Amino acid sequence: MKVTHKPAAEQKKKVLSPQLLSFFVVGIAFGIIMVQAEIISWFRIFEMFHFYSFHMYGVIGTAVVLGIVIHWLIRKGIIRNVRGERIVVPPKAPTYKRYLLGGTVFGLGWALTGACPGPMFIGLGAGFLHFALMIGAAVLGTMAYGFLHKKLPH
Repeated sequence: MKVTHKPAAEQKKKVLSPQLLSFFVVGIAFGIIMVQAEIISWFRIFEMFHFYSFHMYGVIGTAVVLGIVIHWLIRKGIIRNVRGERIVVPPKAPTYKRYLLGGTVFGLGWALTGACPGPMFIGLGAGFLHFALMIGAAVLGTMAYGFLHKKLPH
């Protein structure tokens, strides 16, 4: 197997590609929309868990329906990757134990902090520094999963 090393300038050029820039632009736009829609608001999460408002249920329901439609379009080959190749989603074994355990841990973390991973980074970007503590805790949780994943149901 022949290994070739690209010059640093060529690697740097690839890192600053228009595709990567478009990802940043879409991410920033998504973050602004999340902040303006009050998705990162702890009070909106509080309202949801006390059934005071439909706001978060509407957002989550819309995301679930959109995810189902996009997943269906990917499986049909209508949506392809940036190179035009078909995206293959490998089938998974229908085990519910892992989803129940993972969903419970994720839900507990969400209920305790009032944020899931996306809004944590958006909140930090919006200047709410307490999200840095949550990101640190999420990183520690990810590391704990890395140490324990062989003992957990998969």
